[in-house]
Amino acid sequence: MKLSVIIVNYNVRYYVEQSIVSVQKATKDIDCEIIVVDNHSSDGSVDYLSQRFGSAITIIDSNHNLGFAKGNNLAIRQSKGDYVLLLNPDTFVGDDSIRQVLDFMDAHPKAGGAGVMMHNSDGTIARESRRGLPTPFVSLLKMLGFPKRYYMSHLSWDCPGQIDVVSGAFFMLRREALDKAGLLDEDFFMYGEDIDLSYRLQKAGYENWYVPARIVHYKGESTQKTTFRYVHVFYQAMFIFFRKHYGHLSLLVTLPIKLAIYFRAFLALIQMLTARVRRSLGIYKNYGEERVYVLIGSDRMKAECRAILHKKGLTEVQLPTDRRFVTLIYDADTLTYEEIITQATHHAGYQIGTYHHDSQVIIVQRELFL
Repeated sequence: MKLSVIIVNYNVRYYVEQSIVSVQKATKDIDCEIIVVDNHSSDGSVDYLSQRFGSAITIIDSNHNLGFAKGNNLAIRQSKGDYVLLLNPDTFVGDDSIRQVLDFMDAHPKAGGAGVMMHNSDGTIARESRRGLPTPFVSLLKMLGFPKRYYMSHLSWDCPGQIDVVSGAFFMLRREALDKAGLLDEDFFMYGEDIDLSYRLQKAGYENWYVPARIVHYKGESTQKTTFRYVHVFYQAMFIFFRKHYGHLSLLVTLPIKLAIYFRAFLALIQMLTARVRRSLGIYKNYGEERVYVLIGSDRMKAECRAILHKKGLTEVQLPTDRRFVTLIYDADTLTYEEIITQATHHAGYQIGTYHHDSQVIIVQRELFL
C-alpha cells in the first residue's frame, strides 16, 4: 500500500467529514487507507462517520481521550502504507496536494518528512508552514518578538525548500524514516510533538522539506484556545521539548528561556482573563453579529444556504469591499477543493466557509450552521 492517512478526531465530526471527503478526492488514483482515531468524542462522531463512510475508512473508537501523539501512534502501528500522512481534522486538502508531496518524496529518498503550504481560514498563508528548530537562541528571539528565523522567512513560498520542523497539521512521513526515528513522543499530549519528531528525523539522518502543495487549516477547531487548559498544555509542551533536547546546557543558557516561557504563559492568561471580564461587563463588542455571508456556487446550494442563514438570522450580501466581517461560503459539490483554495487565496482577507449538500452543514471558522 502506498499511503496511510491518519486523522485524530475529538468532537469535530463535520470538520473531519470534510477532511475525509477532500482526502478521498485527492487519493482517488492512489492506493490509500484512511484511519480515523476518535478520542472518545461526545458528539456522536463514531456513529456519524460510520454511517457516512462505511467500510471506506477505518475507525478506531478509543474509550479515553488519548491526546494527539498517542492517538496517532495507535493508528500508525495498525497502518500499512509506505508513507504515513498525519492530518488534522480541521483541514481540507487540494485535489493535487497529496500527489505532489508523494511525488516529491519518491524523488528525494533522503526526505523523511514533508509539509505543505497551509492557508489560514481567511485565505492567507500560515507562517508555520515552514519553521526552524526552536534552539534556545531562536526561541528567545521569537518570544521577544523577532520570529523571522523561526519561520524561515528567507525561503520562497513557490519552491520546495529544506526546513527543520514540519507542522503536525499535515505531516507526510516516510515509513522507513519513521521506523528509524521512532513514533511520536507520548509525553506530549498536544502541541510540540511535531517539533520533537521533526528533530528526531534529522538526527536519524533524514531531511524535512516544505512542498508548495496547498491545504486549508482552520486552526484549532478541535481545541479550545481560550481555556486555561490550552495555556497549560501548550506551554507545558514547550518545557518538555526544551528539557528533552536542551536540558544539558548550562543554567546561563536555560534560565532565560525558562523565564521567557513563564512570562509568555503569564501574558496569555492575563489576556484571556481580560477578554472574559470585558465580555462579562458588556465592554467587548460582539462582532459576530455584524458578520455577513457571500454564497458562491450553484442555485441549489444558494437556496439551501439562504434557508440556513435565514433560520439563524444571518445576512447574505453581494461581495463587498470591506473584508473584515465577511465570510465567503463555497459550494464544495460544484467546486473542487483546489478551486476553493485558489479562489480563497485570490480573496485573501475574507473568511472561508464551505457547504456540502450531503450533510447540509455550512462550515466556517469556529462555527457550524445546520
